[in-house]
Amino acid sequence: MGDSIYSSRTLLPVYIVLWIVQILTAGLFFMAASGKFTGGPEMVKSFELIGLGQWFRYLTGIIEVVAAILLLTPRYSGLGALLLIPTMIGAILAHLVILGGSPAGGIIFLAASLFIAWGRSEQIIDFINKYITKK
Repeated sequence: MGDSIYSSRTLLPVYIVLWIVQILTAGLFFMAASGKFTGGPEMVKSFELIGLGQWFRYLTGIIEVVAAILLLTPRYSGLGALLLIPTMIGAILAHLVILGGSPAGGIIFLAASLFIAWGRSEQIIDFINKYITKK
């Protein structure tokens, strides 16, 4: 990888905040996924209202677990954030259009995911260049 945006001592606080946000976000997504796997009545009802079946509840839980693991993996934390961005957009839209209620939690998670993706943008670009465009 090239020079990191964290090579300067002035950016050390950003690096620390980024890791704190990643750890907190990963923890919250592990908890969110556990609710999807345990099948609490509210979760089952929400996914019934969405109309895609309960398989979608499990798929969403799997995506959340994979993304949380990636957030805690230094080399792939940016990819974890990228995986969460469309997931959170979908959750926000589901709350606004189908479920009702406040999308505030989804908006906060989306903001955290966008912040992580921004902070790990070099990592994401390096991954794209190495594995997708093969530069």
